[in-house]
Amino acid sequence: MRVFDYEKLSRSQWDVEVVNLLTKIHEHKGKQELFLKQKPTVLDKLVEIAKVQSVEDSNKIEGIVTTTTRIKELMAQKTTPRNRDEEEILGYRDVLNTIHESYEYIPINSNYILQLHRELYKYSEKGIGGRYKNTQNSIVEQDQNGNIIEIFKPLPPYETPKAIEDICRELNKALDKHEVDSLLLIPIFIHDFLCIHPFNDGNGRMSRLLTTLLLYRQGYVIGKYISLESKIEQNKEGYYSSLRKSGLNWHEGQEDMTPFIKYILRTILAAYIDFEERVDYVDEKLPSIELVRKAVNKKLGKFTKSDIMELVPSIGKATVENMLKKLVEEGYINRYGKGRRTGRVQTIRHQFLPHHAHPQPRRY
Repeated sequence: MRVFDYEKLSRSQWDVEVVNLLTKIHEHKGKQELFLKQKPTVLDKLVEIAKVQSVEDSNKIEGIVTTTTRIKELMAQKTTPRNRDEEEILGYRDVLNTIHESYEYIPINSNYILQLHRELYKYSEKGIGGRYKNTQNSIVEQDQNGNIIEIFKPLPPYETPKAIEDICRELNKALDKHEVDSLLLIPIFIHDFLCIHPFNDGNGRMSRLLTTLLLYRQGYVIGKYISLESKIEQNKEGYYSSLRKSGLNWHEGQEDMTPFIKYILRTILAAYIDFEERVDYVDEKLPSIELVRKAVNKKLGKFTKSDIMELVPSIGKATVENMLKKLVEEGYINRYGKGRRTGRVQTIRHQFLPHHAHPQPRRY
Protein backbone atom coordinates (compact mmCIF):
# COMPACT_ATOMS: atom_id res chain seq x y z
CA MET A 1 0.00 0.00 0.00
CA ARG A 2 1.25 3.48 -0.92
CA VAL A 3 2.50 5.50 2.05
CA PHE A 4 2.21 9.31 2.05
CA ASP A 5 4.50 11.55 4.07
CA TYR A 6 4.39 15.29 3.31
CA GLU A 7 6.61 16.19 6.29
CA LYS A 8 9.68 15.00 4.38
CA LEU A 9 9.08 17.79 1.87
CA SER A 10 10.51 20.29 4.38
CA ARG A 11 13.88 18.64 3.77
CA SER A 12 13.63 18.79 -0.03
CA GLN A 13 15.88 20.98 -2.16
CA TRP A 14 14.27 22.77 -5.10
CA ASP A 15 16.05 24.03 -8.21
CA VAL A 16 16.44 27.67 -9.22
CA GLU A 17 13.44 27.68 -11.56
CA VAL A 18 11.06 26.49 -8.85
CA VAL A 19 12.40 29.09 -6.40
CA ASN A 20 12.09 31.86 -8.99
CA LEU A 21 8.52 30.84 -9.85
CA LEU A 22 7.54 30.91 -6.18
CA THR A 23 9.12 34.33 -5.71
CA LYS A 24 7.36 35.82 -8.73
CA ILE A 25 3.96 34.40 -7.75
CA HIS A 26 4.30 35.84 -4.24
CA GLU A 27 5.10 39.26 -5.75
CA HIS A 28 2.12 39.17 -8.10
CA LYS A 29 -0.17 38.02 -5.29
CA GLY A 30 0.78 41.15 -3.34
CA LYS A 31 0.00 43.35 -6.34
CA GLN A 32 -3.38 41.70 -6.82
CA GLU A 33 -4.33 42.11 -3.17
CA LEU A 34 -3.50 45.83 -3.38
CA PHE A 35 -5.60 46.30 -6.50
CA LEU A 36 -8.55 44.39 -5.03
CA LYS A 37 -8.55 46.72 -2.04
CA GLN A 38 -8.43 49.83 -4.21
CA LYS A 39 -10.81 48.80 -7.02
CA PRO A 40 -12.96 45.90 -5.79
CA THR A 41 -16.00 46.61 -7.98
CA VAL A 42 -14.36 47.04 -11.39
CA LEU A 43 -13.51 43.35 -11.71
CA ASP A 44 -17.01 41.87 -11.75
CA LYS A 45 -16.90 41.32 -15.51
CA LEU A 46 -13.58 39.50 -15.23
CA VAL A 47 -15.22 37.12 -12.74
CA GLU A 48 -18.06 36.27 -15.12
CA ILE A 49 -15.70 35.76 -18.07
CA ALA A 50 -13.44 33.50 -15.99
CA LYS A 51 -16.39 31.39 -14.80
CA VAL A 52 -17.59 30.73 -18.35
CA GLN A 53 -14.08 29.88 -19.53
CA SER A 54 -13.40 27.60 -16.55
CA VAL A 55 -16.59 25.61 -17.07
CA GLU A 56 -16.08 25.38 -20.83
CA ASP A 57 -12.38 24.52 -20.87
CA SER A 58 -12.19 22.13 -17.93
CA ASN A 59 -14.89 20.04 -19.58
CA LYS A 60 -13.25 20.43 -23.00
CA ILE A 61 -10.06 18.85 -21.64
CA GLU A 62 -12.15 15.73 -20.97
CA GLY A 63 -13.81 15.80 -24.40
CA ILE A 64 -17.08 17.23 -23.04
CA VAL A 65 -18.07 20.02 -25.40
CA THR A 66 -20.88 22.29 -26.47
CA THR A 67 -21.02 25.76 -28.05
CA THR A 68 -19.91 28.87 -26.19
CA THR A 69 -23.43 30.25 -26.63
CA ARG A 70 -24.91 27.20 -24.92
CA ILE A 71 -22.31 27.46 -22.13
CA LYS A 72 -23.32 31.06 -21.46
CA GLU A 73 -27.01 30.15 -21.46
CA LEU A 74 -26.36 27.27 -19.06
CA MET A 75 -24.25 29.51 -16.83
CA ALA A 76 -27.02 32.12 -16.74
CA GLN A 77 -29.60 29.39 -15.98
CA LYS A 78 -31.55 30.40 -19.10
CA THR A 79 -31.86 26.86 -20.44
CA THR A 80 -31.88 23.20 -19.41
CA PRO A 81 -29.35 20.53 -20.46
CA ARG A 82 -30.00 18.78 -23.78
CA ASN A 83 -27.65 15.82 -23.32
CA ARG A 84 -25.20 14.11 -20.97
CA ASP A 85 -22.39 16.50 -21.82
CA GLU A 86 -24.49 19.49 -20.82
CA GLU A 87 -25.59 17.72 -17.62
CA GLU A 88 -21.95 17.40 -16.61
CA ILE A 89 -21.26 20.99 -17.62
CA LEU A 90 -24.06 22.12 -15.30
CA GLY A 91 -22.57 20.08 -12.49
CA TYR A 92 -19.20 21.75 -12.95
CA ARG A 93 -20.90 25.15 -12.97
CA ASP A 94 -22.56 24.48 -9.63
CA VAL A 95 -19.44 23.15 -7.91
CA LEU A 96 -17.37 26.08 -9.20
CA ASN A 97 -19.98 28.54 -7.92
CA THR A 98 -19.96 26.83 -4.53
CA ILE A 99 -16.17 27.15 -4.35
CA HIS A 100 -16.28 30.81 -5.41
CA GLU A 101 -18.86 31.67 -2.77
CA SER A 102 -17.98 29.38 0.15
CA TYR A 103 -14.34 28.24 -0.10
CA GLU A 104 -13.62 29.35 3.48
CA TYR A 105 -16.16 26.81 4.71
CA ILE A 106 -15.03 23.81 2.63
CA PRO A 107 -12.25 21.96 4.47
CA ILE A 108 -10.10 19.43 2.68
CA ASN A 109 -11.22 16.00 3.80
CA SER A 110 -12.67 12.84 2.34
CA ASN A 111 -16.29 13.67 3.17
CA TYR A 112 -16.20 17.06 1.46
CA ILE A 113 -14.44 15.64 -1.59
CA LEU A 114 -17.22 13.07 -1.92
CA GLN A 115 -19.81 15.81 -1.49
CA LEU A 116 -18.25 17.94 -4.24
CA HIS A 117 -18.17 14.92 -6.54
CA ARG A 118 -21.84 14.27 -5.77
CA GLU A 119 -22.63 17.86 -6.79
CA LEU A 120 -20.58 17.43 -9.99
CA TYR A 121 -22.88 14.57 -11.05
CA LYS A 122 -26.18 15.70 -9.58
CA TYR A 123 -27.72 16.28 -13.03
CA SER A 124 -26.41 12.99 -14.37
CA GLU A 125 -28.19 9.64 -14.47
CA LYS A 126 -24.91 7.70 -14.21
CA GLY A 127 -25.43 7.13 -10.49
CA ILE A 128 -21.73 7.53 -9.65
CA GLY A 129 -21.73 10.90 -7.88
CA GLY A 130 -20.26 10.92 -4.39
CA ARG A 131 -18.99 7.34 -4.59
CA TYR A 132 -15.46 6.07 -4.84
CA LYS A 133 -14.62 3.80 -7.76
CA ASN A 134 -15.71 0.16 -7.67
CA THR A 135 -13.52 -1.07 -10.56
CA GLN A 136 -9.88 -0.61 -11.53
CA ASN A 137 -9.63 2.46 -13.77
CA SER A 138 -6.31 2.22 -15.56
CA ILE A 139 -5.20 5.18 -17.67
CA VAL A 140 -4.73 3.97 -21.22
CA GLU A 141 -3.97 5.28 -24.68
CA GLN A 142 -4.10 3.88 -28.20
CA ASP A 143 -0.92 3.39 -30.20
CA GLN A 144 -0.52 3.87 -33.97
CA ASN A 145 -1.63 0.28 -34.62
CA GLY A 146 -4.83 0.65 -32.61
CA ASN A 147 -3.56 -1.32 -29.63
CA ILE A 148 -4.63 -0.18 -26.14
CA ILE A 149 -1.64 0.43 -23.87
CA GLU A 150 -1.83 0.96 -20.11
CA ILE A 151 0.28 4.02 -19.30
CA PHE A 152 -0.55 4.23 -15.59
CA LYS A 153 -2.30 1.95 -13.13
CA PRO A 154 -3.89 3.89 -10.22
CA LEU A 155 -4.50 2.41 -6.80
CA PRO A 156 -7.11 -0.38 -6.69
CA PRO A 157 -10.61 0.41 -5.38
CA TYR A 158 -10.08 -1.24 -2.00
CA GLU A 159 -7.11 1.06 -1.22
CA THR A 160 -8.77 4.24 -2.44
CA PRO A 161 -10.79 5.50 0.58
CA LYS A 162 -7.84 5.23 2.98
CA ALA A 163 -5.45 6.80 0.44
CA ILE A 164 -7.70 9.88 0.08
CA GLU A 165 -7.97 10.17 3.85
CA ASP A 166 -4.18 9.88 4.11
CA ILE A 167 -3.36 12.62 1.59
CA CYS A 168 -5.94 14.96 3.14
CA ARG A 169 -4.45 14.37 6.58
CA GLU A 170 -0.88 14.88 5.33
CA LEU A 171 -1.81 18.05 3.45
CA ASN A 172 -3.63 19.64 6.40
CA LYS A 173 -0.83 18.70 8.79
CA ALA A 174 1.82 20.23 6.48
CA LEU A 175 -0.23 23.39 5.90
CA ASP A 176 -0.66 23.85 9.65
CA LYS A 177 3.09 23.60 10.24
CA HIS A 178 3.95 26.26 7.60
CA GLU A 179 7.31 24.59 6.93
CA VAL A 180 6.62 24.00 3.22
CA ASP A 181 5.26 26.65 0.83
CA SER A 182 1.58 25.94 0.13
CA LEU A 183 2.31 26.49 -3.58
CA LEU A 184 4.42 23.33 -3.43
CA LEU A 185 2.00 21.33 -1.30
CA ILE A 186 -0.99 22.01 -3.58
CA PRO A 187 0.42 20.44 -6.79
CA ILE A 188 1.84 17.53 -4.78
CA PHE A 189 -1.59 16.84 -3.27
CA ILE A 190 -3.30 17.18 -6.66
CA HIS A 191 -0.79 14.84 -8.29
CA ASP A 192 -1.35 12.23 -5.58
CA PHE A 193 -5.10 12.64 -6.05
CA LEU A 194 -4.77 12.01 -9.80
CA CYS A 195 -2.52 8.99 -9.27
CA ILE A 196 -5.05 7.52 -6.84
CA HIS A 197 -7.77 8.31 -9.43
CA PRO A 198 -10.48 7.79 -6.80
CA PHE A 199 -13.61 7.95 -8.97
CA ASN A 200 -15.00 5.99 -11.88
CA ASP A 201 -15.32 9.29 -13.74
CA GLY A 202 -14.65 12.99 -13.15
CA ASN A 203 -11.13 12.71 -11.71
CA GLY A 204 -9.61 15.38 -13.97
CA ARG A 205 -12.41 17.87 -13.37
CA MET A 206 -12.34 17.21 -9.63
CA SER A 207 -8.57 17.77 -9.59
CA ARG A 208 -8.98 21.20 -11.21
CA LEU A 209 -11.82 22.16 -8.87
CA LEU A 210 -9.72 21.10 -5.89
CA THR A 211 -6.77 23.11 -7.23
CA THR A 212 -8.95 26.22 -7.32
CA LEU A 213 -10.34 25.49 -3.84
CA LEU A 214 -6.89 24.96 -2.34
CA LEU A 215 -5.46 28.09 -3.92
CA TYR A 216 -8.40 30.17 -2.66
CA ARG A 217 -8.03 28.79 0.85
CA GLN A 218 -4.35 29.82 0.83
CA GLY A 219 -5.15 33.34 -0.39
CA TYR A 220 -4.37 32.86 -4.09
CA VAL A 221 -7.70 33.96 -5.61
CA ILE A 222 -6.34 34.46 -9.12
CA GLY A 223 -8.65 31.76 -10.52
CA LYS A 224 -11.62 33.97 -9.71
CA TYR A 225 -10.52 36.49 -12.35
CA ILE A 226 -8.45 34.46 -14.82
CA SER A 227 -9.44 30.90 -15.70
CA LEU A 228 -6.74 28.41 -14.70
CA GLU A 229 -8.67 25.74 -16.59
CA SER A 230 -8.27 27.75 -19.80
CA LYS A 231 -4.53 28.00 -19.25
CA ILE A 232 -4.34 24.22 -18.84
CA GLU A 233 -6.54 23.56 -21.88
CA GLN A 234 -4.29 25.78 -23.99
CA ASN A 235 -1.31 23.58 -23.07
CA LYS A 236 -2.85 20.15 -22.61
CA GLU A 237 0.23 18.43 -24.00
CA GLY A 238 2.39 19.99 -21.29
CA TYR A 239 -0.18 19.06 -18.66
CA TYR A 240 -0.27 15.38 -19.59
CA SER A 241 3.48 15.24 -20.16
CA SER A 242 4.21 16.61 -16.68
CA LEU A 243 1.72 14.18 -15.13
CA ARG A 244 3.37 11.27 -16.87
CA LYS A 245 6.91 12.29 -15.89
CA SER A 246 5.97 12.85 -12.26
CA GLY A 247 4.01 9.58 -12.21
CA LEU A 248 7.10 7.44 -12.78
CA ASN A 249 7.86 5.32 -9.69
CA TRP A 250 4.87 6.84 -7.86
CA HIS A 251 3.74 3.51 -6.40
CA GLU A 252 7.16 3.07 -4.78
CA GLY A 253 7.14 6.60 -3.36
CA GLN A 254 10.18 7.48 -5.48
CA GLU A 255 8.53 9.87 -7.94
CA ASP A 256 10.04 13.19 -9.03
CA MET A 257 7.35 15.81 -8.46
CA THR A 258 9.31 18.65 -10.07
CA PRO A 259 7.80 18.46 -13.61
CA PHE A 260 4.20 18.71 -12.35
CA ILE A 261 5.07 21.36 -9.74
CA LYS A 262 6.70 23.50 -12.42
CA TYR A 263 3.74 23.09 -14.75
CA ILE A 264 1.25 24.23 -12.10
CA LEU A 265 3.44 27.13 -10.95
CA ARG A 266 3.92 28.34 -14.53
CA THR A 267 0.17 28.17 -15.04
CA ILE A 268 -0.52 30.22 -11.91
CA LEU A 269 2.13 32.80 -12.83
CA ALA A 270 0.74 33.15 -16.37
CA ALA A 271 -2.70 33.79 -14.88
CA TYR A 272 -1.36 36.55 -12.62
CA ILE A 273 0.38 38.21 -15.57
CA ASP A 274 -2.85 38.07 -17.60
CA PHE A 275 -4.75 39.54 -14.67
CA GLU A 276 -2.49 42.57 -14.46
CA GLU A 277 -2.73 43.11 -18.21
CA ARG A 278 -6.53 43.01 -18.16
CA VAL A 279 -6.70 45.25 -15.11
CA ASP A 280 -4.92 47.90 -17.16
CA TYR A 281 -7.82 47.87 -19.60
CA VAL A 282 -10.49 47.85 -16.90
CA ASP A 283 -8.94 50.79 -15.08
CA GLU A 284 -7.80 52.89 -18.02
CA LYS A 285 -9.77 56.07 -18.79
CA LEU A 286 -9.63 56.01 -22.59
CA PRO A 287 -12.28 56.32 -25.30
CA SER A 288 -13.71 52.97 -26.38
CA ILE A 289 -12.00 53.10 -29.77
CA GLU A 290 -8.62 53.59 -28.06
CA LEU A 291 -9.19 50.66 -25.69
CA VAL A 292 -10.17 48.35 -28.54
CA ARG A 293 -7.22 49.51 -30.64
CA LYS A 294 -4.89 48.87 -27.72
CA ALA A 295 -6.36 45.37 -27.32
CA VAL A 296 -5.91 44.71 -31.06
CA ASN A 297 -2.25 45.71 -30.75
CA LYS A 298 -1.79 42.96 -28.15
CA LYS A 299 -2.95 40.29 -30.59
CA LEU A 300 -0.61 38.52 -32.99
CA GLY A 301 -2.24 37.08 -36.10
CA LYS A 302 -5.96 36.32 -36.26
CA PHE A 303 -8.31 37.17 -33.43
CA THR A 304 -12.04 37.15 -32.77
CA LYS A 305 -14.47 39.57 -31.21
CA SER A 306 -14.49 37.39 -28.10
CA ASP A 307 -10.72 37.74 -27.78
CA ILE A 308 -11.07 41.52 -27.63
CA MET A 309 -14.02 41.37 -25.23
CA GLU A 310 -11.89 39.35 -22.80
CA LEU A 311 -9.23 42.07 -22.80
CA VAL A 312 -11.70 44.96 -22.44
CA PRO A 313 -14.50 43.60 -20.22
CA SER A 314 -15.49 47.15 -19.26
CA ILE A 315 -16.93 47.65 -22.78
CA GLY A 316 -20.18 46.03 -23.86
CA LYS A 317 -20.51 43.59 -26.75
CA ALA A 318 -22.29 46.06 -29.05
CA THR A 319 -19.66 48.73 -28.46
CA VAL A 320 -16.82 46.30 -29.21
CA GLU A 321 -18.56 45.32 -32.45
CA ASN A 322 -18.94 48.97 -33.46
CA MET A 323 -15.33 49.82 -32.63
CA LEU A 324 -14.04 46.82 -34.61
CA LYS A 325 -16.19 47.91 -37.54
CA LYS A 326 -14.64 51.39 -37.38
CA LEU A 327 -11.13 49.90 -37.29
CA VAL A 328 -12.00 47.89 -40.42
CA GLU A 329 -13.20 51.09 -42.09
CA GLU A 330 -9.93 52.80 -41.13
CA GLY A 331 -7.98 49.97 -42.73
CA TYR A 332 -6.42 49.24 -39.35
CA ILE A 333 -7.68 45.65 -39.35
CA ASN A 334 -9.07 43.27 -41.96
CA ARG A 335 -12.15 41.14 -41.50
CA TYR A 336 -12.43 37.55 -42.76
CA GLY A 337 -15.08 34.82 -42.63
CA LYS A 338 -18.80 35.07 -41.96
CA GLY A 339 -21.19 34.44 -39.09
CA ARG A 340 -19.70 32.56 -36.14
CA ARG A 341 -16.44 32.09 -38.05
CA THR A 342 -15.88 35.80 -38.44
CA GLY A 343 -12.41 36.89 -37.38
CA ARG A 344 -10.05 39.81 -37.77
CA VAL A 345 -6.37 40.38 -38.30
CA GLN A 346 -4.32 43.55 -38.03
CA THR A 347 -3.20 44.83 -41.41
CA ILE A 348 0.47 44.26 -42.16
CA ARG A 349 1.28 47.93 -42.56
CA HIS A 350 0.12 48.55 -38.98
CA GLN A 351 1.57 45.46 -37.35
CA PHE A 352 5.17 46.61 -37.63
CA LEU A 353 4.77 50.37 -37.18
CA PRO A 354 5.80 51.86 -33.84
CA HIS A 355 2.78 52.97 -31.83
CA HIS A 356 3.40 56.71 -32.38
CA ALA A 357 3.40 56.12 -36.17
CA HIS A 358 -0.12 54.73 -36.21
CA PRO A 359 -2.75 57.12 -37.55
CA GLN A 360 -4.48 58.98 -34.75
CA PRO A 361 -7.70 57.19 -33.79
CA ARG A 362 -10.98 58.95 -34.23
CA ARG A 363 -12.75 59.86 -30.99
CA TYR A 364 -16.16 58.31 -30.26
